[in-house]
Amino acid sequence: MGFDGIAVEHYARDGQDGIDIQTVGMELAHTVTQMRKAVEGLDLGRATEITVRTDKLVILIYVLNEEYFVACAVRPDSSFGRARYVMRLAAPQIRAEL
Repeated sequence: MGFDGIAVEHYARDGQDGIDIQTVGMELAHTVTQMRKAVEGLDLGRATEITVRTDKLVILIYVLNEEYFVACAVRPDSSFGRARYVMRLAAPQIRAEL
């Protein structure tokens, strides 16, 4: 997804309890942009990974470059550590295709 809120590609599994993952992604794009600016403004370096935990989802965000990020939303009872690992492994290939 681009930081402009436009998805390059997305996949959502059926039966996600009425969660519109496209809308979630668009809202996250704005929030992640603000968080990145805050972290850089505090002179903490670049934010590369962000995790948001809610009652319904754990959302993992991995920043690919200045324009794009990849996000994965899983249920809180899922293995989000594995999702995080897979995102890190896939990031170089995704970057190469952008």
